[in-house]
Amino acid sequence: MINIRMEKAINEQINAELYSGYLYLSMSAYAESQNMSGVANWLRVQAQEEQFHAMKMFDYVNERGGTVVLDAIEKPRTEWDNFVEMFEEVYAHEQKVTALINNLVEIAMEEKDHATFNFLQWYVEEQVEEEANASGLLEQLRFVDGKGSGFFMIDRELKTRVFTPPVAE
Repeated sequence: MINIRMEKAINEQINAELYSGYLYLSMSAYAESQNMSGVANWLRVQAQEEQFHAMKMFDYVNERGGTVVLDAIEKPRTEWDNFVEMFEEVYAHEQKVTALINNLVEIAMEEKDHATFNFLQWYVEEQVEEEANASGLLEQLRFVDGKGSGFFMIDRELKTRVFTPPVAE
């Protein structure tokens, strides 16, 4: 049975993960409106990943005998001045999510909840990948100043990204 403090913290994280998906979906819609279908695709896949992260936690709370409590999802931003600014926000957002995950790990350690600590290690590892991907893409966009033929090539490459759910462990 999951304890009340841990259950509350994970429920808050479920909401944060759903917001992340909502934010990336909003970014995808904006990119599509700017005819950047590759960027839109990358962000849509990112939204799917965030939904997967939320549902993995959703299932975990239920599996541990807790109760999932969903909260309202904040309205995300809908416009950006340019794609460099957008991906600066993506990177900053992933850093924020990393801090939230680290906080969950701290709570699990304080509560001596070894099962949740173990469960959260997947997210710790995932956030390393999330930050690296966001940072790498941001650096590429900065390199080409977010425009021109370099940006066109990046957009074409981003069209190839596909959501692949991780295999069950």
